Amino acid sequence: MSVEPEPPRPGSTWPVPPAGGWIADDLDTLPDLPPHTELIDGSLVFASPQTLFHARAVSLFGRQLHLLAPEEYEVSVRFTIDVDQHNRPEPDVVVVRADVVEDADQTRFPASSVLLAVEVVSPESVGRDRETKPLKYARAGITHYWRVENDRGRAVVYVFEREPATGQYVATGIFHDRMKVSVPFPVDLDLAEIAPKRSRNT
Repeated sequence: MSVEPEPPRPGSTWPVPPAGGWIADDLDTLPDLPPHTELIDGSLVFASPQTLFHARAVSLFGRQLHLLAPEEYEVSVRFTIDVDQHNRPEPDVVVVRADVVEDADQTRFPASSVLLAVEVVSPESVGRDRETKPLKYARAGITHYWRVENDRGRAVVYVFEREPATGQYVATGIFHDRMKVSVPFPVDLDLAEIAPKRSRNT
């Protein structure tokens, strides 16, 4: 379920979608969109206020993947990707080929350049992160998808890899306290770092 943004300022109105819905280019031209607006099936999806768990998880994965990724890849946090004309989602963390990073004014990456998409689930994004986005990411050819969920303040990471013959994701692991994988490149993470320090030993 999308979250309603704050009411528009006096004298302004929220944009009315055209017939057939919005397209990917519209995210760069529509005025006064809230930060981190996504396009899903031609509809605008507004981000909810970020929880502490979400912020800490995005920070950990963004920071560690940046350190661990080979030189031929770049890591970005909360950056949109072009899946198709009517879908421009914003993964919480994305790993892309370095050759598609052009300049500081760039606003998106092509899905064909994405090696890994990471989504940190929020209460309002459960359906999108468990069902809608994985389907679209797999169809776009993104090989690796990780979903991070909050289990009473502790992170659980569900790891998926795209099976070439079917074009669908298959689960390859579930990680609780420590995440150690060899693909798409070696990653070894202490997931306890996401929890506040005073709760790690409870």
